[in-house]
Amino acid sequence: MNASEDLVAFGGPGIEPRWTSSAKEGVGTAYHTSCRLWFTLSHGIINEIYHPNVDQPNSRDFQFLVTDGESFCHEEKRDLEHHIEYPERDCLFYRLTNSERQGRYRLIKQVLTDPHRSVLLVHTKVEVPDDSLRRKLHLYALLAPHIARYGAGNSGSLLEVGGHHLLHAERENAHLVMACHPGFSRRSVGYVGASDGWQDLMSNFKMDWEFHGAERGNIALTGEITLPDNGEFTIAIACGGSCQSTAAKLLQSLAEPFESHRERYVRQWQRAVVNPQFDFSQDTSDGGGIYRLSRCLLLAHEDKVFQGALVASMSIPWGETKGDNDLGGYHLVWTRDLVQSATALLATGQTATPLRALIWLAALQRPDGSFPQNSWIDGSAYWSGLQLDEVAAPILLAWRLHQHNTTREHFDPHVMILRAAAYLILQGPVTGQERWEENAGYSPSTLATVIGGLVCAAQCGRERDQPQLADFILAYADWLAAHLEEWMVTTQGELVEGFPRHYIRINPTDAGAPDPHADPNTTLIQVANGGGLHPARNVIGGDFLQLVRYGIRGANDPVVRDSIEVIDRVIKRDLPQGPCWRRYNHDGYGQKDDGSAFDGTGVGRCWPILTGERGHYELAAGHDPKPFITAMEKFANEGGMISEQLWDADDLKNDGMKRGSATGAAMPLCWSHAEYISLVRSRHDGVCFDRVEPAYQRYVVNPVPSRYEIWTLRHPLRRVPRGKILRIILATEATIVWSTDGWEHTNKAETSHENALDLWFADFSTADWLVGSVLSFTCHWKGEQRWQGHNWEVSIV
Repeated sequence: MNASEDLVAFGGPGIEPRWTSSAKEGVGTAYHTSCRLWFTLSHGIINEIYHPNVDQPNSRDFQFLVTDGESFCHEEKRDLEHHIEYPERDCLFYRLTNSERQGRYRLIKQVLTDPHRSVLLVHTKVEVPDDSLRRKLHLYALLAPHIARYGAGNSGSLLEVGGHHLLHAERENAHLVMACHPGFSRRSVGYVGASDGWQDLMSNFKMDWEFHGAERGNIALTGEITLPDNGEFTIAIACGGSCQSTAAKLLQSLAEPFESHRERYVRQWQRAVVNPQFDFSQDTSDGGGIYRLSRCLLLAHEDKVFQGALVASMSIPWGETKGDNDLGGYHLVWTRDLVQSATALLATGQTATPLRALIWLAALQRPDGSFPQNSWIDGSAYWSGLQLDEVAAPILLAWRLHQHNTTREHFDPHVMILRAAAYLILQGPVTGQERWEENAGYSPSTLATVIGGLVCAAQCGRERDQPQLADFILAYADWLAAHLEEWMVTTQGELVEGFPRHYIRINPTDAGAPDPHADPNTTLIQVANGGGLHPARNVIGGDFLQLVRYGIRGANDPVVRDSIEVIDRVIKRDLPQGPCWRRYNHDGYGQKDDGSAFDGTGVGRCWPILTGERGHYELAAGHDPKPFITAMEKFANEGGMISEQLWDADDLKNDGMKRGSATGAAMPLCWSHAEYISLVRSRHDGVCFDRVEPAYQRYVVNPVPSRYEIWTLRHPLRRVPRGKILRIILATEATIVWSTDGWEHTNKAETSHENALDLWFADFSTADWLVGSVLSFTCHWKGEQRWQGHNWEVSIV
């Protein structure tokens, strides 16, 4: 194997690299784990090719250029009309038909991967109804490598292997090789924006350049296709760890008939279909099409080496504006999104992937019980934020798997659950970030997840004959549930006349030193992404609906009903497909009003997941959620992908933004598809699939009052109502020295150990203390043999 002699392209290193549109129409990979290659589709062409993991893209896009050599050169993604189809049920196999606008020719592409190798296969048939064009048409394959997440620093060359003429790109130890069967007649490697094939062909509709190499830049590979008489050919693109191994697997794939690959690829996916009892087509409006596709999409987002790791989306929001500095995109693992996807798969009857996800999370958990904000699929943390709902969510997943009898004796999540519960107790109730990853404070959606998770943890303790553990956890959960309105409901809201009382999006407080008595009527919130500074009482979101979904509050709770009125008048938008909601008013994360991309500021648009969440609320309220299922189905694009956000303003003629269509945000978003699946399953069951039944019984059916007020170093109360038990919870053993008479008399209290959680606590009854008295106390830390050197005070009210 020898590379051709150098004939180096000019114009290096090329223009600054950019990724491509996030508006995917398809995502695919073989079901078998031996194929470690994924692909995305948009505008009728291939976009990112991921390898060897689902978090590592290696290309910007791959398309055909079509010319008659005289009068035109058409770029497939911009100049042709596109149509996408799924030829087989329950399978991520695509037929793309890209047609010249006047009907003179069309390209019919079948897209899949080798079922057992990391090779993308695009079998193409060229049909030319225009006789005058048939002999003149020339096709060129144009591929833009972005090897191992970077568009810069790529090197390309011509390659010859046993008489086969190939194109090769590499960066560091990652390689990509492209071939054509029956072959390329000419090839070239160039720098994007200077000497690439697009520049060459667009100048005079002919391929004049045949450069043999381009080193360390933003490059493109071009190959002229030898068109046989029947107009059919196959492009293969392989990725691997060396040039030799990559070329070998590519040629091995091409040595087998495409139809054989197709048959095995389809059979793999269809073999993965679960028991027909989980076919809920009757609960959909489209015969189950989006439901089945959503299940396949979630399965496809799982990595095949780090199994159980499901990324949020194989897309980069507003990717056409993003360069190499934005490494993550959405091809990262968020614990929250992972649990959403795993739970939805569980709702479809699929148990293997949710169990693998739980085990992956257990391996990711830190010794203190926390989880990273997000991470690469190998577990390396990416962003450093801390979100309490992401600590609680794995408990919910473990509980659901247990309820479905899928946790196995060889993997016991009990230790993971206990560590997470202990962390939530020590660090709550204020989260460093809520589910939108923007603000610290008291968040309705976060606390709904936390309370649900803690109730599940308590149930696990009770099932293991640990009643004291269960009671300890429930005491904390009850305290949280008792204070939801105090922390997160305003009585002075000014958004809608006649409805001053409602849940707010979040009651903000300093993440480093939270205010345990932050007043939702008076706090101010700095909205991220240029949203401005506002009274928190006047920023509303639908996050409180999670309290109903998980069974913490009833659907007919008066504050919930008032809050519904407010969000419907402030952030609801009626789109052509149905109702949808923005995350909150003043949201700045989204497409700008003129249609340009989000660049740190913008306007937050409608999120389809919020239509699903509203559907779950309506079901809990005794209504049929079918209209919301229908709306979500209609939100999907032609390929069935559901976006993160939809354009909710009037149509923009020049920008292509149409009311109800996807913006440049992530698509597909696994969370959106998971929400849809969960809603379909919930309708079938007649109850929210996510409802934590023990919590629902405890807080809605037969409400349990809280006997305790909880004091922690993270949440140091300054006042407690007389009659409550003040429980001080600490991470380490201490002697608490205290007084209620200004230190005229002192008392000592030794902390007790909650063994399973490894927490220390002391209880103080306030029933005999006078209103207006003050508890003063300090700690002597036994392990370090030191005094705190500071007194705390708690007033009795």
